[in-house]
Amino acid sequence: MKEKELTYHDAPSGYQLCFNSNCSKAKECLHYQVALLAPPTKTAGAAIYPSAWKDGDCQYFRTCKPVRMAYGFDNLYRHLPRYLVSNARMRIRNFLSCGMSTYYRYHHGERLMSPQLQQEILDIMARYGSTEGLTFDHYITSYDFT
Repeated sequence: MKEKELTYHDAPSGYQLCFNSNCSKAKECLHYQVALLAPPTKTAGAAIYPSAWKDGDCQYFRTCKPVRMAYGFDNLYRHLPRYLVSNARMRIRNFLSCGMSTYYRYHHGERLMSPQLQQEILDIMARYGSTEGLTFDHYITSYDFT
């Protein structure tokens, strides 16, 4: 996977920044690395407080490595008999909650599925048969801001 260089503008609006330079995981943490890239004109915003650090671990730690994110569901349904497609789609929509709008955001690439979310959706598809060879419609290399 080609390494993607992180920029401040990659982070979604309102992404929590961390300024704890004493953290042992700061060099590996996405929240801290985005904070280092913040423009000098940024003077306020969402932040992670030092109290998030407990027992040598931060509850907000997010690894600062690009991963294979996905979007689009059409390929998932291609192997299914027509009579099961509606049921599979409904299960995935219910899993993603918030009904159709969230589903369609993931379907059209407005939101990207993390590797963990991809696996959870493949687990749902396993109820309808083998998931061997199943793929999402599109993949991109990006940072996991979820």
